[in-house]
Amino acid sequence: MERCRVVRDVLDALQVITGGRLVRGAEDLSGNNHFVVTKTSDIPGKAVTELPGLIWGSPDRPVRRVAVLMTLTENAIELAAATNADCLVAHHPVADGANAGGVTIRNYFDLYGLSLIEVHEAFHGLHPGIPWLHGHRPFRVEIAYGGVPGNVLFVGDPLPEVRTLGDVVQRLDHLMGVNLYCELADYERTLRHCADMGDFCSCAKGQILLGTPETPLGTVLHFFPHTGFSPEHLRKAREEHPEVNTVIASISRILPGSPLLVAARELGLNVVCGNTHAMEIYENGLPLAVALQDLLPDLDIRIFRERTTSIPVSGFGSEEMRRYGERMAREHLERRNVAPGR
Repeated sequence: MERCRVVRDVLDALQVITGGRLVRGAEDLSGNNHFVVTKTSDIPGKAVTELPGLIWGSPDRPVRRVAVLMTLTENAIELAAATNADCLVAHHPVADGANAGGVTIRNYFDLYGLSLIEVHEAFHGLHPGIPWLHGHRPFRVEIAYGGVPGNVLFVGDPLPEVRTLGDVVQRLDHLMGVNLYCELADYERTLRHCADMGDFCSCAKGQILLGTPETPLGTVLHFFPHTGFSPEHLRKAREEHPEVNTVIASISRILPGSPLLVAARELGLNVVCGNTHAMEIYENGLPLAVALQDLLPDLDIRIFRERTTSIPVSGFGSEEMRRYGERMAREHLERRNVAPGR
C-alpha cells in the first residue's frame, strides 16, 4: 500500500539535511536558534526575519509533489498550482506580500492549498559545491565572517585540473551549460525580431577582472560581495592567509571601480567573477532537491527555475499587446492632472 506523505515528512528530511537547524518550536524564536536572523537595511517596515522551517500550512497536510526553488514569486505560486505541486521549499527567506504578488501569503496559499517551507541560512555551509564548481577545494569555510550573518567566506586550493584563471571561467561555462543559454537567447532574439534582448546567463558569464586567462591560479579567497563582504574583510582575510593570490567573487559581482576591486588591486590579487545569483538554483537548489529525493523517494520532487530577460519596450510582447500598452498608457495614464512626485 502506497504511503501517504505529509509536510512533516519533508520537514523531518530537511532536519536531516541541515543537521537539525530548522525551527522546532517557540523556544527557537528567543535566541536559541542562531539561524533565525533578522535582515534589515533600516528601511522602515522592510525588515525580514528568517524562520527556517514551515512558514505556511499544516505539518499534517498531505503532500505528493514538492517544488524546490530559490526565491518565492507569484510565478512560482502559479506554476505550483498549474502543475499540482503541494509544497514549496524556498531557499531564500519569505516576506508576506513581497513574495506573493503584493497580497498575503495566507490568502494566496490557502486558495491553492499549498504549504511553504524556507531554509536559507540553515542550508549554508553544508556542502562544498560552490567552491567545487569554481575549481577549488576549501580548507576554511565561514558562514558569518567578521560576525556578519550570511557573510560567507571560503579559502581553498585549486583542483588539480584547474591551473589558470581561464580554466575557472571555462569550467563554469561548461558545467553551467552557458552555451545552451546563449543558443536559447539567440533563438528568442530571432523569434521575436528583437536583437536588443538579453537574459541573466548570456549577459553575466564568468569574467576575469584582474589577471589574464593564462595567469596561474594559486590559493583562492572566495566570497559573495552582496552579503556585506567589505574591503576591510578582504584585507583581514588576506592578512590571515598571505598565500592567497586570487579572489573569486560569486553569487553577486564586483563591478569596475568598486572599492573591493580597488582593495584587491592594492593587495596584488587576481580577481575572477564567477556565477551570478541566478545560477544558485543549480549550486544550492539541485543538491537540496537530490537530497530530498533520496530521503523521500516516493515523493515527486521538482525544481522551479525562473528566467529573467531584458527586452526594450518597443519589442515587448506581440504587436497587438504593444498596441494595448500604448492605448492604456496614452488614454489613461499620461493624462492625469497630477504634478510629478505628488
